[in-house]
Formats: sequence, structure tokens, C-alpha cells
Amino acid sequence: MARYTPPEQGKAGQIFDIAVVVVTIFVALWLPLKLGLAGAAKSIDALDAKTWEALGQNATMASIWGKLGYTPETAHDVIQNRFHYVTDWPTLIVMAIVLIAYFVFLFRASDREYREVINEKFNDK
Repeated sequence: MARYTPPEQGKAGQIFDIAVVVVTIFVALWLPLKLGLAGAAKSIDALDAKTWEALGQNATMASIWGKLGYTPETAHDVIQNRFHYVTDWPTLIVMAIVLIAYFVFLFRASDREYREVINEKFNDK
């Protein structure tokens, strides 16, 4: 029985694969920022009365803010800067469909390749 030897990939193919992976990672991290999908829900909840009590800070917290050089007016934007999470259902559903389709493709392609290797090695039996 012949020992299985996997196909070898040339250096040009390896460099192409690396370039595709690097570009894909860059686009996956950059595109949501460019489209405004990342951090878009960040906003400042403005308060009319800028006091430590209105900001929800007790005396201990206020003293620490003071040690850091903040006043109620300068700490307002830091404390009130919040993320407001809103679920975009159509986008979530599309993303779930894409992920499920990817995993179905991945499992089917892996199963096909696995069966080819088994048939190459054990076709006689």
C-alpha cells in the first residue's frame, strides 16, 4: 500500500494565501469603522445640573475625581459618555445566515476532502 503524500504548495501560493489572509483581516477590522457600524451608539447623556450628585457620584468618588483634577463640569462628559445598545434585527439575522452558511460550506468541503484522502489511501479495502 502506498503511503499518502499530500500535495505541496509552492512559495507563490503560500505568499498569495498570506496576502489574502492579511487583507481579509484588515478589511474585517477597518470596514465596520468606515461604515460607522462600530461605536456608533456612543453618546453623551447631557445633564442640566452639573453637580456630583446629579452625576451619581458620592463623596468618596467626588474626592477621587478631585484628586485627578476634575470638577463636576469637566467630569460630566467622561461620566455621561455611554453606549446605548440597540439591536438591529435585520443585520443580526443576515449575519447569522452568513455564519451558518459558512459553517455548512466548511463542513461539506472538509467532509469531501476527508473522503478523497480515505479513498486514495484505502481504495483497495
